[in-house]
Amino acid sequence: MKSSLEVLQASGISRATLNNYIALGLLPKPIVRTPGVDSGTQARQIGYFPPDVFDRIERIKLMKKNGMTMDKIVRKLSSPTPEELPQKAAETPRSESTSAATSTSTAAAPPSPKVTEYAMAETGTLRLTIDKLPYPAYMLNYNLELAWYNEEARVSILGAFERLPADTKERNVLDFFARGIYGKNLSNREAFRQLHEEMRHKRQIDKNGNTSLDDAEGFASPITNWLLNLRAADGTSDFYRVYASYFREGILVIFTDETTGHNDLLGMLERRDDVIRNLLKKRLPVLTDVAVMVADLQNSVRICSELPPEEYFELINQIWASMEPIFRRYYGTHGKHVGDGMVYYFFPQPDCNYIYNALKCANQIRDVMRKISKEWQIRKNWLNELYLNTGLNEGQEWLGVFHIETKIEFTVLGDTINHAARLSDFARYGSLWATKNLMGKLTAEERRSIRFGVRRLDQDKREVFVNATYSRISELVDLASPRHEKMCDISALAVTEIIEVGDENKKATASLGNNGF
Repeated sequence: MKSSLEVLQASGISRATLNNYIALGLLPKPIVRTPGVDSGTQARQIGYFPPDVFDRIERIKLMKKNGMTMDKIVRKLSSPTPEELPQKAAETPRSESTSAATSTSTAAAPPSPKVTEYAMAETGTLRLTIDKLPYPAYMLNYNLELAWYNEEARVSILGAFERLPADTKERNVLDFFARGIYGKNLSNREAFRQLHEEMRHKRQIDKNGNTSLDDAEGFASPITNWLLNLRAADGTSDFYRVYASYFREGILVIFTDETTGHNDLLGMLERRDDVIRNLLKKRLPVLTDVAVMVADLQNSVRICSELPPEEYFELINQIWASMEPIFRRYYGTHGKHVGDGMVYYFFPQPDCNYIYNALKCANQIRDVMRKISKEWQIRKNWLNELYLNTGLNEGQEWLGVFHIETKIEFTVLGDTINHAARLSDFARYGSLWATKNLMGKLTAEERRSIRFGVRRLDQDKREVFVNATYSRISELVDLASPRHEKMCDISALAVTEIIEVGDENKKATASLGNNGF
């Protein structure tokens, strides 16, 4: 058996090329063993190949030198030549009753599914997909925390760990790389860090000056690539072409070999809806910090009964369509849309406070809802006011996805979302209520930009707004009333009403306008 170091040194190929040949099925997967004392490496484990691997690599080199493309090489080497058939037939054990025709059929068996599917993808018969990606690949959120990876990435790039930690804070891709085969080299770690920092800051600014993560809008290019040079343990250089494809949910990172064409890969990445749908299906449940916003249309049953069906659906669709750009602006991720209610999640971001984002988003949604209400009052000549009652909470919960063939939903499990939903039920007339826990996670400067508090009755039974205060639910409603039965679950929850949230975007826009830009 020959170690991977011996194969690299004798053949002159890079580690990236070796990994690519293995992924394509051109070379067998190595047998992983603990190296001996005289192996010349400090690695705890190393891959070993059969001696004929050198002949196989030389044959691949010759084919490439003669101008053959990788898909043709895959098809050629995955099927035995006429000269090889007798030898393979002789090697195939069979009983005396087995006919020669059966033996020949066995020897000429089709190549492995993985090789066949990749070859068909190159020729256009079958498209390359995430399931059949022959390159190291993983998906990150914008805090550079792993959400998904394939086996090629785990072994060759990320340190061959056994499983991902549950907590997102322990999933930083830089930490995994540092424990991998390239991570012992300081220059490798720095090159890897710089590459990912540049990826993270590729979020572009849209025409309104807002950072956008829309699937197709807001990016100069949703697919970018870099050349990455990593030093192997034996001192040779491994060159990777690294592709990054950007989605609202994160970054898909793919390491490819410089020696092969990537038309099939680019074709796959251009099918953005298919890619992100498949990635989200594979996303592992994770324990993460999250701010949850639940909003519900007040008196929706009465409004539905008063409007013709087509107008009611038109109203609901107008509300959701008007809200979607606001959610994108503040990195909201949609959860379940149940009838006329909505659930959105806000996750930690590298360059802004996700909790403050949730508050600003809810505040702007309230402003938009007032405009929609006025439009429908004029249109229908009615006195109905349209209100979205909103509850906000923050906590650390499990995030996962529920999916069927045509639909994928992000779902957060735990009290954080349950309390936000109850707070939405508590809110009335378009009010916005948040928990003390959420407000406590803001910076002092952020809290100063928010007008919040609780309305109380003075001695003369007049309502007085007490600024910057909180109250338990049990002190705000009569829990003995059947009407407030659902509030018993959150009776001890300390909450506050959000009256207004400072909008730095408006100030910045006004400032630019005054300067003539």
